[in-house]
Amino acid sequence: MTLSSSDHAASGRATSPDGLRALLAKFSSKESVERASAFRPRDSDVFVATYSKSGTTLMQQVVHGLRTRGDMDFRDISEVVPWIEVAHDLGQDLDAPQKAAPRAFKTHFDSDSMPSGGRVVYVVREPIAALVSFYHFNSGWFMEPGAMNLERFALEYILERRGRHDYWHHVASWWPRLEQEDVLPLCYEDVVADLGGAVARVARFMGVPEEPGRIEIATHQASKAFMQQHPTLWEDARLREYRNSEMGLPLEFKSTKVRTKDTGDGEAKRLDFVTEAVREAWAERWAEIVEPVTGCADHAALRARIAEMGPH
Repeated sequence: MTLSSSDHAASGRATSPDGLRALLAKFSSKESVERASAFRPRDSDVFVATYSKSGTTLMQQVVHGLRTRGDMDFRDISEVVPWIEVAHDLGQDLDAPQKAAPRAFKTHFDSDSMPSGGRVVYVVREPIAALVSFYHFNSGWFMEPGAMNLERFALEYILERRGRHDYWHHVASWWPRLEQEDVLPLCYEDVVADLGGAVARVARFMGVPEEPGRIEIATHQASKAFMQQHPTLWEDARLREYRNSEMGLPLEFKSTKVRTKDTGDGEAKRLDFVTEAVREAWAERWAEIVEPVTGCADHAALRARIAEMGPH
């Protein structure tokens, strides 16, 4: 790939799709990803598996809160619930003891790339909402703010991520596993709509003790209001310390994973600027990849199917 000065700003952030691809090629090392694939989990380990910006941080907090009964003594949620694909790059040993049992991990691997073993909480989110969240997440950290609008980001960057790195393949790869006993499927929208109910389901799936107050504590600490009160805990401090310099970015460049408008009317208002070209491209890719595997014409149908799978 030949880059020009127009692909990056003076800040080091990307200003074009090619610049973003080049920058994020240094996000993690090949060795770190290979070590994650070769990891051998314990049967009791719990993975939070998602496509990017689909409720990962929220579910990391739920799982950690449940297993510790509310421990908040950490500076970054991914220090206590490690992201397996980058753990080696961040000096984290996946086999090391954790604060509490069961051990817990985060992953964006598709099903085919996942190490065998353990249990999985799989969270899926409506694809346009995930796209918009991913756009805002990149802007200010990896992308120069305002350099690329959402349509260009979507059509020239995201649609080019064919195979195991795209949203649609991720959903299709996990679908055959969602009714297995070692996988708990959840829709992000349902988790947000009934957080307490979702936390209770995760607790049963994890097999944590049903002690008085445990569900209530974990639910409170995973609420939007609580997470907004502690923004630095969700800003990837360790990842920035170890990888920003590798990407040629200053340490202070970061993003936030807890936005102010993610549900209800706020969600609708935040998505109404998505262009028709993007919506059509997203629907076409769903029809091409997801519908043949799931039989679901859109996310709403898939959400209904997952609800029919019943509680674990």
